[in-house]
Amino acid sequence: MASFERSLWARAVSLAAALAASAPAAATPSIVVDVASGQVLEQEQPTSVWYPASLTKLMTMYVALSAVRQGRLTLDTPLVISARAARMSPSKMGFRPGSEVTLQNAMVMLMVKSANDIAVAIAEGVSGSVEAFANEMNQAAQSLGMNESHWVNPNGLPDDRQVTSARDLALLARALLTQFPESASYYNIGAMQLGNRITRTHNGMLGRYPGADGMKTGFTCPAGFNLVASATRGGTKLVAVVLGAPSPNARTAKAAALLDRAFASGSAQGHVASLQGFGLGAPPNMRDAVCRGRSHATEEFLAEIGDVTIPLDAWGAQQISVKDLPHLTPAEFEPVRVFQGRVPGWQGPVARARPPGTPVGTDAALSAYATDKPAAASTNEAAPILQPAPDAKSMRAPHHPRVARRHAPVAKAAPPAKPAPSKHAAKPAPKNVKHKSPAPSARLAAPANAPG
Repeated sequence: MASFERSLWARAVSLAAALAASAPAAATPSIVVDVASGQVLEQEQPTSVWYPASLTKLMTMYVALSAVRQGRLTLDTPLVISARAARMSPSKMGFRPGSEVTLQNAMVMLMVKSANDIAVAIAEGVSGSVEAFANEMNQAAQSLGMNESHWVNPNGLPDDRQVTSARDLALLARALLTQFPESASYYNIGAMQLGNRITRTHNGMLGRYPGADGMKTGFTCPAGFNLVASATRGGTKLVAVVLGAPSPNARTAKAAALLDRAFASGSAQGHVASLQGFGLGAPPNMRDAVCRGRSHATEEFLAEIGDVTIPLDAWGAQQISVKDLPHLTPAEFEPVRVFQGRVPGWQGPVARARPPGTPVGTDAALSAYATDKPAAASTNEAAPILQPAPDAKSMRAPHHPRVARRHAPVAKAAPPAKPAPSKHAAKPAPKNVKHKSPAPSARLAAPANAPG
């Protein structure tokens, strides 16, 4: 009989997991927290375990900023792009192995472009390896009380072991804004410019929702469309977390509705750190709702939000439905300029992949870390993303040498010179002479100062 009961229990658990995986798009976690007090103003399944996707990069920022404060490196320290970083799936900057980018520029690229290769470069530059950096991410999560979180990579590329919750992400966002207030500008960048290429933010709240000033988006098919959004009104700053939305517009509408309700009439429901969860577990897989049946899932999700109108200005003279907010033309942003390479005159150490535990600047051959692929048993960081986000397009041509040659302009031979009237006229150039295209410059010219 006991065996039969255990069998029924196992079937019940299996059925519950299946139902969770196929739950309606509306039944997804969310939370709104007052940054100053930590009080929860809105919540729905805040401790449910979820895949973070690129919201992972907020934890990458936290660990990197902590390393700067500890004096292990500076914002001007050059990071070396390893072959492991260059192998990351899009979204990415596409820099070649051996190239350099300062930590400050890397952080801008991380927040605006959500560049997966840059996340690995930061991890290797700070800790020596992705695995060592993940250990620091987990130590930071533990110190912040993020009980439903576990990290194995710095960019959020799919790995079943990498999980978090809406509550944990609210704790992280609050820690970034209160412990590192000088970093707030990184999360409010509407566009960045590298050379003549401009990349705009994926955050649909910026430039549309009144007072929106951060922070980060994320997407994979298993996770859905995630968002940590911050906004400030009348000196009050709130953070909203939306996980598992079926589309970018749906996550923007949900965040706007949550924030507006919290600003208008939110009542304290206890401190965010006091919310009790069940610890680590297996999150649902949103693939069917997000990447196979998005239209129906979005309809259900928006129906759950309801007809919420929000003001378009501080006086409330104009109102708009949150469902129409994502379709507004965003404000024009002045792009923050970034560059590849060192700050002019840099004489300090260079951060690169190296034996974990060794300080930044340790003279370790890049080839020792560039050619060895990580064991599949220890990490899945190199696994291709299940489905790239629709806004994740590479800024550059592929960096593989053969592909680069295929896309590089080929210089054509000049036409033969016309015979001179003299009997000593020059002979035309041989037809079989091959002309190679000039090699591209190693990097873009760096401006006089790094961006602020």
